[in-house]
Amino acid sequence: MKAFHFIFISVAVTVVTVGCGDNSKTTQAVNAVSNVVDAPVNYISAVSQAQKYSEKQIDLAYVNEAIQQFQAGEGRLPKDLNEMVQMHYLGKIPEAPFGYKIDYDAAAGTIKVVKE
Repeated sequence: MKAFHFIFISVAVTVVTVGCGDNSKTTQAVNAVSNVVDAPVNYISAVSQAQKYSEKQIDLAYVNEAIQQFQAGEGRLPKDLNEMVQMHYLGKIPEAPFGYKIDYDAAAGTIKVVKE
């Protein structure tokens, strides 16, 4: 309800400003209304990105735990992530977000998501 009032007031200010004939004020008012209209879209996009990031962090924590279990059970680090899937330490290799890839360092036993 507050958002509706804010948008209504913004539109009213725009209408009043347009009627005054000052183009710089009109542009400012239109930009202000545009920012108000774009705000929900920007918020949803930010929430979506945060959710993807947190899911990937959870996936990486899951894989790191599986690497530690593999090392404890086999006495060595896995050669690659596929070996962990084949030996049932890992259900599947998690998918990286679009434009990224999962990078496993077999020498250190670390995993991270990096840009392609």
